[in-house]
Amino acid sequence: MLNLERLRTLDALARHGSVSGAAAGLHVTTSAVSQQMAKLEREVGQQLLAKNGRGVRLTDAGRLLADHAARILSQVELAQADLEEQRGKAVGELRVSAFPTAMRGLLPATLSALRTDHPGLRVGCHELEPAPAVTAVVRGDIDLAVVLDWYNKPLPIPDVLAKAPLLDDPADVAMPAAHPLADRAEVDLEDFADDEWITWGEGEFCHEWLMFTLRDKGIEPRVAHRAEEHHTQLALVAAGLGVCVAPRLGRDPMPAGVRMVPVRQRVRRHVYVVWRADADRRPSIRAAVEALRAAGAGLR
Repeated sequence: MLNLERLRTLDALARHGSVSGAAAGLHVTTSAVSQQMAKLEREVGQQLLAKNGRGVRLTDAGRLLADHAARILSQVELAQADLEEQRGKAVGELRVSAFPTAMRGLLPATLSALRTDHPGLRVGCHELEPAPAVTAVVRGDIDLAVVLDWYNKPLPIPDVLAKAPLLDDPADVAMPAAHPLADRAEVDLEDFADDEWITWGEGEFCHEWLMFTLRDKGIEPRVAHRAEEHHTQLALVAAGLGVCVAPRLGRDPMPAGVRMVPVRQRVRRHVYVVWRADADRRPSIRAAVEALRAAGAGLR
């Protein structure tokens, strides 16, 4: 008999392409992955992995079994969904991810409501940026992800995923209190053509959005500092080191010395939740989506 957990390990190896990637996706050690694969090779009586430089690759037998493993695991997920639906209760384990400001501004209320309303449901949270979160849901590494895109830059969502809107998150321009525009009721992004910008890390979805938006307005932005966390960006603004775009979700408490001014042509993020469409019938998924939507409605 083929062991389901060992097939899950093989599937992770095929999807991630390395022992370390599979271990990260499964939240286990690399030695645990190697041990599971050694046991699986003994069970099937064939070599499934071969050395490839410093890493490994799947043999022909490994690829063949990995294809079957993907189908088997998909059927197992459908069976779990059917059983949950038949039972009618949100129980078991649910793996959720959210981007940092949603983790701070949206998840606490959501998790509290799920604990109260569905005590048999165990929810584990992971902080992930939108693009890797979508990939993780597609791969089955997590069950449900809170992601975002911007009003003028959508996030690609594969057809295998379902999604539901949670809220629109307006963003303001954060500037030092002594900035010449700090007393304005509204500003345009073009007003900051000569300012230094504080932004996110290179390659991050929000950073790419800011560069795209400013350049579309004929501004070549001068990026002075980068910080992953919005609160770190605001601390740099408070020190007089530049300006930044500051969404409102999870933004408080505000540091002293920072002035927030709304943008005249509204700048906003769309926040929504995604999950695998083949898990749509799971009561735990429906319960989590409902709790997230209630938490989002409470912020509007």
